[in-house]
Amino acid sequence: MNRPTPGGLRFVPAACLALALAAACALASAQEIWQFDQTASLGGHATKMLGTPKVIETPLGKAVAFNGVNDVLFVDIHPLAGAVTWTWEMIFKPDRDGKPAQRIFHLQSVDAATGADIANKRMLFEIRIVNGQWCLDSFATAGGQSRALLNCEKLNPFGKWYRVTAVYDGKMLHNYVGDELQGEGDLQLRPELPGRASVGTRIDLRDYYKGAMYQARFTRCALDVKDFLKLPPGQ
Repeated sequence: MNRPTPGGLRFVPAACLALALAAACALASAQEIWQFDQTASLGGHATKMLGTPKVIETPLGKAVAFNGVNDVLFVDIHPLAGAVTWTWEMIFKPDRDGKPAQRIFHLQSVDAATGADIANKRMLFEIRIVNGQWCLDSFATAGGQSRALLNCEKLNPFGKWYRVTAVYDGKMLHNYVGDELQGEGDLQLRPELPGRASVGTRIDLRDYYKGAMYQARFTRCALDVKDFLKLPPGQ
C-alpha cells in the first residue's frame, strides 16, 4: 500500500512508477507493423520492387523471400522519423548460403530540399556469417554520433525463424536476438528525418540479403524485453 507523506502526498514505489511509465510509453506511442505477406505494399505504403522478391508460404504464414543477388523492396517512408526513443524489431529467417556480410533492412533520412540521402542519418539491421552461423549487426547514426553493435562471439544457427530487436532509450543503443542481449553502447542520437527504407539490401544496392522476412514493427519508445514481439506459432 502507498504510504502518505507528511504533506499529504503519497509515496509511489519505484517499481510501480516504472510500470506506469512503461504503460504510458506504450499508450502514447504509435506502433507501425509491416507484414510481409505481399510485395505491392508494406504497412499500407506502396513499394518499388527491384529483382523478383517472392511471396512464399511458411509455417508462420506468408513471408517474402529475397534471393541475395538483386531482390529489394523500397518504401518512400522512414517509419521512425522524428522518434526521440524507439524500438525496431523484425522477424526473419536467413539462409545459410548467403554472402558473409548482408544488409537486410535500411532506414534512411533524406534531405527535403534536394531529395538526396543524408549519409550520417541512417539505421540498419545487418548480419555476418561466421563459421557456418550468423551474428547480428545493428547500426545507427544521426547528429554526428554513431554506434555499431556487432558481437560475433554470439553465433546463431540457420534453419529457424528469429526475432531481432534494436532499442534506443535516449542514452544507449541495445540489440537482441530473441530476448538475449547481444550488445549495447552509449549513444546520443538526434531524431531521424523523414526519408525512405529498403528491405533486402543497403539502400545504395550493396550487400544483398538472402532469406525470408515475415514481419517488422516500429515503436516510438524504448520497449522492455517482455514487451517485444513474440514469434507466432509454427516456428
